[in-house]
Amino acid sequence: MSYLSPLVPQRADPYLYKHTNGKYYFTATCPKYDRVEIRCADTINGIATAPARVVWRRHHVGVMASHIWAPELHYIMGQWVIYFAAGELPERWKIRPFTLICQGDDPMTDEWVEGGMMRPAEGDPYSFTDFSLDMTVFEQKGKWFAIWAQKVGGQYGISNLYIAELESPTQLKTVQVLLTTPDYDWERDGGFWVNEGPAILKHDGKIFCTFSASATGACYCMGLLTADEDADLLDPRSWRKDRYPVLKTDEALKVYGPGHNCFVRGDEDEQLCLLHFRSYEKISGDPLNDHNRHAHVMKVTFDETGAPVFRFNKEDLYNTSFENEKQKDINW
Repeated sequence: MSYLSPLVPQRADPYLYKHTNGKYYFTATCPKYDRVEIRCADTINGIATAPARVVWRRHHVGVMASHIWAPELHYIMGQWVIYFAAGELPERWKIRPFTLICQGDDPMTDEWVEGGMMRPAEGDPYSFTDFSLDMTVFEQKGKWFAIWAQKVGGQYGISNLYIAELESPTQLKTVQVLLTTPDYDWERDGGFWVNEGPAILKHDGKIFCTFSASATGACYCMGLLTADEDADLLDPRSWRKDRYPVLKTDEALKVYGPGHNCFVRGDEDEQLCLLHFRSYEKISGDPLNDHNRHAHVMKVTFDETGAPVFRFNKEDLYNTSFENEKQKDINW
């Protein structure tokens, strides 16, 4: 099966979910950082031309008024929920995780309402009290867990990943547990010490958590955590971090700064990874103002130990008529 590359231009932090009805639902960061939109299609390639439904727009002032980033669409505990990050105005770097709740069974037609900021568990004085974003959720053995990035020391602090069990889609059940901190050089490149963008993949008795590291230019890359499916996921000793990144810039393939991925089963039930990257290295000004991190599809294989292998095939890249150079204001 061949997938369009890029699948969706100028959509960073892509999230693609396949529901029990067989349909694919897509969301991602929009270039103006001002809204949350979703698309739906019967096939992955159909997402490329599917109309986008805007389900929510930012506030004009106060909370949820800036930096609307990295939405994820989940069907959790019997309802549709979107997790996303948002800053404030005038405090645009006061970023926290928020939720949207669908009031019906069809996320493309039913009303969405604000579910508020994620709430910590009772007795947890630290979760979501500082720069926090990129929340994902997953189910394991009847329990729901959340993993998110949170900085220690404010906007320019160290970004760690934390895990907790969920009481409800909008509140933690347990206090936060530190999952990973940027230990290695490849997690500290570009002037930022960063672990963010967690994504869960289950395979052959293992739970894998990919994450993104370093600044958002060409040094951006993906790391990997691994745990046994029967382990205590709230025990940080249950997780092992790979010493080196599992995916990084490949100049020969024009893949710069790959990261912030998700996992989904493809049209033929193959394992896929959806992620973003740019097709060039040099960025003028703030990378956050360069919106050419496009959403691409990667086929995932597994090695003899059962670990995922992340590798692009040249023939799977840039197989559309889209001009993969610097673009301005497309699909906004």
